[in-house]
This record gives sequence, C-alpha cells and structure tokens, in this order.
Amino acid sequence: MAEVINMPRLSDTMEEGVVAKWLKQKGDKVEEGDILAEIETDKATMEFESFHEGTLLHIGIEEGETAPVDTLLAIIGEEGEDISSLLKGGGESSNEKSSDEKQSSEGNEEEKSSSEEEEAEDEGGSGEIPEGVEVVKMPRLSDTMEEGTVATWLKKKGDKVEEGDILAEIETDKATMEFESFYEGILLHIGIEEGETAPVDSVLAIIGPEGTDVSAVLEGGGAKKAAAPKKSQEQKEESSKEEKSEAASEQTSKDGGRIFASPLAKKMAEDKGIDLADVKGSGENNRIVKKDIESYKPSEKATEKKPAQKQEAGLEKGEPAKTEVKPYIPAGEEGFEEVKNSQMRKTIAKRLAESKFNAPHYYLTVEVDMANAMASRKQINELPDVKVSFNDMVIKASAMALRKHPQVNSQWTGDTTKIAKHIHMGVAVAVEEGLVVPVLPFADQMSMTQIGANVKELAGKARNKKLQPKEMEGSTFTVSNLGMFGITEFTSIINQPNSSILSVGAIVEKPVVRNGQIVVGNTMKVTLACDHRTVDGATGAAFLQTFKQYLENPVVMLA
Repeated sequence: MAEVINMPRLSDTMEEGVVAKWLKQKGDKVEEGDILAEIETDKATMEFESFHEGTLLHIGIEEGETAPVDTLLAIIGEEGEDISSLLKGGGESSNEKSSDEKQSSEGNEEEKSSSEEEEAEDEGGSGEIPEGVEVVKMPRLSDTMEEGTVATWLKKKGDKVEEGDILAEIETDKATMEFESFYEGILLHIGIEEGETAPVDSVLAIIGPEGTDVSAVLEGGGAKKAAAPKKSQEQKEESSKEEKSEAASEQTSKDGGRIFASPLAKKMAEDKGIDLADVKGSGENNRIVKKDIESYKPSEKATEKKPAQKQEAGLEKGEPAKTEVKPYIPAGEEGFEEVKNSQMRKTIAKRLAESKFNAPHYYLTVEVDMANAMASRKQINELPDVKVSFNDMVIKASAMALRKHPQVNSQWTGDTTKIAKHIHMGVAVAVEEGLVVPVLPFADQMSMTQIGANVKELAGKARNKKLQPKEMEGSTFTVSNLGMFGITEFTSIINQPNSSILSVGAIVEKPVVRNGQIVVGNTMKVTLACDHRTVDGATGAAFLQTFKQYLENPVVMLA
C-alpha cells in the first residue's frame, strides 16, 4: 500500500520548507533510512530520510520550490501501483492514516452508495472531536527531537487549565523543558504518564469543558499514537501505572503522614532499595520526583560495633591485637545496575558516533607559553567588577584566529564547503547526563569580560536544564576545556557540522628554556581536531600558530 510523505517539521519554528535537492528520483528504489531529499528550513539545510521502503512513485514538490509543512512531498509504494486516488483525493493530508482511510472508502464505493448514511454515521462516531475539546500532542521542542519523556506533570486529570499554564516538564534530546498550554479548560485525559517516552505528535493530553465525554476521541484513533510508546519493552514490565501510582500514594512517612511520589520515582526507589520515607521530596506538596531519588544519599549511621570490637580485641587495654592469616577465598555476587538512557544521552551518542565515523579526524597539538597570559589576567582582574578566566582568553584568541583563517570556520555538505562569514563559538559544558554545547554568537566581537559573563550564564542554564534549543544551535567552531580537572592534553570529537574543535589542557609549571637559560615556566597544551575534508594540515597548523601568538601576547586582544 502506498505511503504518503508530507513536508516534515524539521525545526520547532518551521512553517514551510524548500526542497534544496532530491537525492532520489521518480522510479528509484527507496530503502528505509535512505536520504530522500535535502530540505532547507528556517534554521538550516537538513537531510530528510525515508521511514518507508518501496518505489518513489510521485514527487510533489520540485527542487527549489517552497511549500508549507504537511504539504504532499512524495508518495512511496509498490512499482506500478495506482496512486491516482491519493492525488485526486487529497494526498496532501497531514497524516498517512487519512490516506489509508480514503483508499479504503474509495475501494468500497459501491457499498457506500448503497448505505451512505450508515457509513457517514460510523465515520462521525469513530473519531469526531466534540466542540471545545482540544487534543494536545507531544510537541517537537528541538529541531532534532524525535521522541520525548514526560518528566513531571504539573497538572493532574480534572485540574483547571488556563492558557499559558505549565502542563508538564518534558525531557527532550537536549534538555528538560517546561511545556505550556495554549488552551483553557479542564484536563480531561492524560495520554503519557510520568516517566513514559513517546514519539513527537503522540497524544499527550486532552483539554475541554468539564464533564465532556472524550471516549469517542480515544476510541476513534485520537490517542492510538500514544498506545505504542506506552507499551515499550521497558514499560511492559510495569504491568499497570495506575496500580503503582495508587500504591505510592498509600505509603506513609515515619511520622504517619502521606507520601507523594511519582511512579517513576517509586520504581527507581524500588530498584535501588531506597525507603521513600527517608527521601525528601522537592516537587509540589513535597512530592518525590526522579531527581530526588537520583540525588538521594543515605545518612551515615553511627557504628556501634566498633567499641565492642575494640574491647574484644583488647585494644582499649593496650594489648596487641592477635590476627590470624586466613587464605583469601573470592566471594560475592555479580551484578549490573541498568540506568535508562535519557534522550540527551542517546542523542549525544548518536551525534558523536556519526561525527567520528563520517568525518576523517586528524589532530594537531601545540604548547603555549602562558607567562604573559597569567600576568595580564592578574592585572585585568585587579580592576573593579572585572573577572576574566583563562578559558575566556582562549575563546577570544580562537575567535580572532578564525577571522584570519576562515577555512577552519567551515562546514562540509558533500557537494560544497560552506565557509561561515560569522563566528559563533560553541563552548562544551559538562552536565550530569552528558555534554551540551551552548553557543556564543559573534564571539569575535565580544570583549573577554563579555565572553566570561555570557559563558557563566549559559553554563548555569545548562546545569539547571534551563538551556533553550536555540541557545545550542548554529555553532561554527567549538572549544572544550578540561584544564580545570588537571588534564594536560586530550583530543575531542568534532561537533558537527563544525570542521574543527579545540581541546584545552591544564597550565603546567615546568622547566622551560628562555634566552638560553633553563627557568621555571608555565605552559599549556592545546589540540586542534580537524575534519580533513575541509581543513588541510597546513591550514590547521597556520590557525594554531596565529592562536598561539594571540594567547602569548594577550595585549593585542584588548585592542
């Protein structure tokens, strides 16, 4: 059966797209995962892959044409299959299910003509949305988001919802973000429970007038999309979320009070053997949520056995302890702790693997004399209300060096190399669940103090999971610094689509030669990882030479 492919929404703000290039032509064989076309969004040109296999029977949007999201992009099916009904009957519908329904209705045209009223009644009752009822879908909160996890519901079934109220906290592949309601009414149905993962556009909730019966919406397919994620392999083991939720609410604390805990928090506590009565909740009404279990540390109880052991050994009387040497017999129980990968962790793994396997990396290392940088930083920081770190100096020197070596500030697209005229500096920040790269736009135009203030703000947002997707998009070069951990030298994987990433080590005190004399000096090693498709070795070396000159003479960066 033919599958209708619509213009996808490839970014959270995308309203229309341009087909930059078709990589498959009409009549070509298409496998699941093949790249169909390159689509230009409002943010970037992205590859769009097929989720179906078959023959490309129809192209709805030609190269260079612009069309709104959900416009008919292509049709894939069996070779020679008749798709005229899809083209005439509204193949531009926003989902494939509607196409299947239209084919089914046309295939039974004779039956429909004989009992048209019965068919109309059946269709009207199978999925018609009552007036005033709004179906809220799992939103696409980042341009790379394919599925989301409901971290916390801030509204419960039966609660009053106003437009602008925060419905839930949703964990994407990049951050945990608050999702607000665009509708007002009563929360009539929750389609994805806390801790559950579901694809974008799955039914998240239904909002409408109080007392509205939404069973027809649920039975008619409105919530069928959410059924698949609810029955993922991990969640099948949890036989009933409602039973677990009730069990959690029935637990009592040590003072006899009621314990409120999310189903996910309860399951994590059970897996780790944690008594919920010992955990302090940080949610609404002291509700225990996922992060409370993750951060829980059992209090150390005073060991009462030690005095008794000392008496038995005679240590309190000053007598030497008599020990017997016994043969060591290995004993214990083998085991593993399985930790569910977050959306962020899965995306990091996917992107780093793609970068490492697709981009031919090579590495260049240079050692920088930091004597002048240390002296300059000390003088700068003596000024009131000014604080500059070595990392700020590295970012500034990198941005200025990129201005002189634009080939390093580039992207590989296959047919062309895109050399960015702007310098947007990505700064790698380690968070609990992995690594994120907030971006400093036009970093070459910032002073070192402005760079420091912006990096501090973005790093704080990243660690508090408040970083917005737009604050992590558009980097042209990346700096990764592990010097504060005492790492003297390391290599990084390129943050694509960048062509290079700079790895910064610690400042080390060591003997150096100055004017023919061995003296104590301070040096720092930096390693530039380059994509050999865009940056040749000589180009990378020239960039590092310029970078070193700036960092060893920081006064030129103040001009």
